Amino acid sequence: MHRSSLIWVGMLSFSLSTPVFAQDESINNNTTDSAVPKMNESPVVETKSDVKHPRLESLKELKNLKVDDLKVNASAAQSDGIKDPLQPLNRQIYEFNDMLDRNVARPLAVQYTEKVPTEVRGSYRQFRKNLGEPWNAVNQVAQGRFGRAAQTLGRFTLNTVTTLGFADPARRLGLGTEDESLGTTLGYYGVPSGPYLMLPLMGPSTLRDGLSSIVDSQARPQKYLLEDNDRLYYSEQVMRGIDARSQLLDVEDVLQGDKYAAIRDIYLQRKNFQIAQKKGGETGADLFIDSDGDADFIK
Repeated sequence: MHRSSLIWVGMLSFSLSTPVFAQDESINNNTTDSAVPKMNESPVVETKSDVKHPRLESLKELKNLKVDDLKVNASAAQSDGIKDPLQPLNRQIYEFNDMLDRNVARPLAVQYTEKVPTEVRGSYRQFRKNLGEPWNAVNQVAQGRFGRAAQTLGRFTLNTVTTLGFADPARRLGLGTEDESLGTTLGYYGVPSGPYLMLPLMGPSTLRDGLSSIVDSQARPQKYLLEDNDRLYYSEQVMRGIDARSQLLDVEDVLQGDKYAAIRDIYLQRKNFQIAQKKGGETGADLFIDSDGDADFIK
């Protein structure tokens, strides 16, 4: 409920911003083109129905979406028309997210890295990751990878008992971490990802992963530990987002040119790499993955 609520808040913010921007554009157009009528010409009165805006026009792309578009297994190597049939709408949402990132998320992330010591940030990140280990194990059991699930539960037990999850002594014993989600499990069994989606606030996703994230949010221990205190829960979610954004500060300059397309292809490469790696298949040297971090591109 908490994650889905954030998604709906983002959608509401996006929809509310649309008429405002449309109104501003209408005012600008009326001022520059219609304020001073030309000689021997009658003033042109522009009605609301004549005003078009990219956000509204992009929504019309939904009617062109076909059932076959939902069955695609999106990958970075595919053409835009196959992996990203909703690109006009996705780009509008990306611009909204990017505006929030430039004005809110990134400044907060910069202050976070400057004010909070590296050791504290690392301990908080490890504590949060440790809380997700039981759900990782559930997905690994669902994938039939029982040995890996036992290793994950061993990690969780050792780290929790020795350091309450704030450190990772299990890694020194060769027990590495492996992030899991319902979307990854479905992909493991060959369920197509569906088209690429840019979600408000939440960032890059696919149809499969976007729907699966609702279930993932219900499996997050914080939801139940802080169930009676929404203020603490949402504060933790905000901190999680700021921490994730802070991990991208050192690599964001790598993105050049069309950042939307770069973020999309990196996301799809990373997801396909994770699934192929779990299957033991050929992953390819050019695929992107960060097995130690949990920061996706959130813009």
